[in-house]
Amino acid sequence: MNKNQLIEALIAGHHGRRQNMEISKADMEAVVDALGEIAQDRLAAGSEVPLPGIGKLVPVERGPRSGRNPQTGKTLLIPASVSAKLKPAKALREALNHG
Repeated sequence: MNKNQLIEALIAGHHGRRQNMEISKADMEAVVDALGEIAQDRLAAGSEVPLPGIGKLVPVERGPRSGRNPQTGKTLLIPASVSAKLKPAKALREALNHG
């Protein structure tokens, strides 16, 4: 699914729930873009980002580790970094495993 498909699916889901309230593609695109910006800001600040029905994004610190250059085979040090991890909600886990 790409960004446009996500926007179309969100619009369809919204219109299915609230038939008397229309939302434009441009407005939904602004919401999707704002969600990405908020998630980046909150994760960079070390905070979690809740995604209702999906789970939450949490920042995860990775320590330095050794790696190998696949072309030369030479060992190198990969520096410490911060990444994001999705902790799935119980409903999502159940849907994936039982649904």
